Amino acid sequence: MALLRPIASRVVALVPVVLGITVLVFALNAIALGDPARAAMGQRADPETLERLRREYALDRPLPVQYATWLGRLARGDLGESFREQRPVGEVIRERLPATARLALAATLISVVLGVGIGALAAVRAGSALDHLLMGVAVLGISTPVFWLGMMLALVFAVTLGWLPVSGYGDGALGHLVLPAVTLGALHTGTVARMTRSSLLEVVRQDFMATARAKGLSEWAVLGKHALRNALVPVITVIGIGLADLLVGAPLTETVFAWPGVGRLLVAAVGQRDLPVVMGAVLVFALVYVLGNLLVDLAYLVIDPRMRDAARA
Repeated sequence: MALLRPIASRVVALVPVVLGITVLVFALNAIALGDPARAAMGQRADPETLERLRREYALDRPLPVQYATWLGRLARGDLGESFREQRPVGEVIRERLPATARLALAATLISVVLGVGIGALAAVRAGSALDHLLMGVAVLGISTPVFWLGMMLALVFAVTLGWLPVSGYGDGALGHLVLPAVTLGALHTGTVARMTRSSLLEVVRQDFMATARAKGLSEWAVLGKHALRNALVPVITVIGIGLADLLVGAPLTETVFAWPGVGRLLVAAVGQRDLPVVMGAVLVFALVYVLGNLLVDLAYLVIDPRMRDAARA
């Protein structure tokens, strides 16, 4: 019960953040797309059709009125209707959301498992050739563009070796998930590995670690039982912030591998000037990022006893 108050305060603090996101999403799309009706229907559309579309979607009203109308619909869970598909945007996004969630979860799992493992191994062998090699690989993972890595992985493992499918969802088959998940996960693995190594090296220099070693525990036992838990707080921060990397990389990864997710939907909607879908997809990505940061804050309360004590106080 003592933790309910800090949890509630964090949730309440998100309200102005979410409102700010809606303002930015609306303003950026208004600036980028100009006249959505003209952009959606093309330059050859007749004036009567354009005028009807503007009235139907309230595009003939001042921007503040359009924003207030859109915000009122959002409060009711209504994201509008797609220009192209003539269906509710919420329905269009819901169809694509499971594929993106599956890809993001798989990429996160890969980045956490590989990143923490590589970082811990580098910390144990700090200063050795293996340490330099692993950190070099980590920097390479951070620096490599997602679209290039995806194409190279597809060329090697799908086209040349024939081990995995080139693209597509494949009715949810695991083989179709491997290359997109590795591509997207590699973007974040290097960051997690570097932070894990740095955090572990800082923890192992503290006095309580000398006591653990004096008990005769192996280095791996000392790291796993005593050091890793204390080193997880900054690592969790990086993992939470890394959601931004996954969200930025998702449209590129999904486009390269023809993955039917929200990222690919967003890229197609921008090309088609489908304003309601663009706004809905960007808003979903922004809300996922905000919720991810909220989960990171809550994870602090679970992992770090000092934060739990502060919350109770």
